[in-house]
Amino acid sequence: MHAVQLTQWKHAPEVREVPEPDPRPGEVVIKVAGAGACHSDLHLLDDFEPGVMPFEPPFTLGHENTGWVHALGDGAHGFEVGQPVAVYGPWGCGRCVRCRRGMENYCERAAEIGAAGGGLGRDGGMAEYQLVPDARLLVPLGDLDPVESAPLTDAGLTPYHAVARSRDLLVPGSTVLVIGAGGLGHLAIQILRAISPATVVVVDQRQEALDLAVEVGAHHGVLAGDAAAEEVREHAKGLGVDVVIDLVGADPTIQLGAATVRPLGHLTVVGIGGGTLPFSFFTVPYEASVATTYWGSLPELMEVLALARDGHVRAHVTRFPLAEAPAVYDRLRAGKVSGRAVIVPG
Repeated sequence: MHAVQLTQWKHAPEVREVPEPDPRPGEVVIKVAGAGACHSDLHLLDDFEPGVMPFEPPFTLGHENTGWVHALGDGAHGFEVGQPVAVYGPWGCGRCVRCRRGMENYCERAAEIGAAGGGLGRDGGMAEYQLVPDARLLVPLGDLDPVESAPLTDAGLTPYHAVARSRDLLVPGSTVLVIGAGGLGHLAIQILRAISPATVVVVDQRQEALDLAVEVGAHHGVLAGDAAAEEVREHAKGLGVDVVIDLVGADPTIQLGAATVRPLGHLTVVGIGGGTLPFSFFTVPYEASVATTYWGSLPELMEVLALARDGHVRAHVTRFPLAEAPAVYDRLRAGKVSGRAVIVPG
């Protein structure tokens, strides 16, 4: 079968011929419907040297995956061949306390395991078939479109988790700032509108991204620049915002978050843009907390899919064939993807 693989660090992905997976006991093979191309993959392609990550190439890319159950290994129960499923992306040990709570994104044995999941050290979904190591990592899709659902496993789940940790602040009269209206941002906006009454303000450097943000439910769009912080505060009645969801994580966006969050607010950095926030007593307002997050839990993925099933959340998807995956990453790098790009092996 054909697969899009990272063969070495700081190297363009390649479409290669690889063996079709055969499930061992407890494992499941899915026929891939869609695999999202994620901006975080660019860090795998562009940034890392040998020995930096706890895993090494080669491996198949693609950590946002959906498909249909193709083959079940002995002892793999709970699913039927042909059933549409989503793949929960973070693969932990399955045995520690956090994994037992469905929080494999924060597995206590992550350092020991090394590979973080399919597409992140182990073979992902940019292939005709994907091997999933345990049926516990599959979630039924029901009647959701499998291709359009692929981004929900990360681009939907990651902002959902970030929003959920601040849900007690998102009360009537509150304001939330979303920085970045791209693949994660357009889903974060829909999630916020679905589960909270907060006013949603979005900042992006591209007008077309802000247009999409307003289309999917943002109350206000603000162009990034020197005047952005003041404009955001105006939309927050001059008080500052209660919650910042920074989906970029670069120096300017973190600084914007710190300049606009109000006392007792949350500044949550989701994007891995390499920015830093020098900290002192006066860096952020009193009792404002700063946190990072990573992906989300398996129960939260079920909740995201439930929102999609009820029509509250929908990924804006552009489909590409497997052979075009290397070029899709070039488009991502150039900022030329609106919404989410999904590789469709079929």
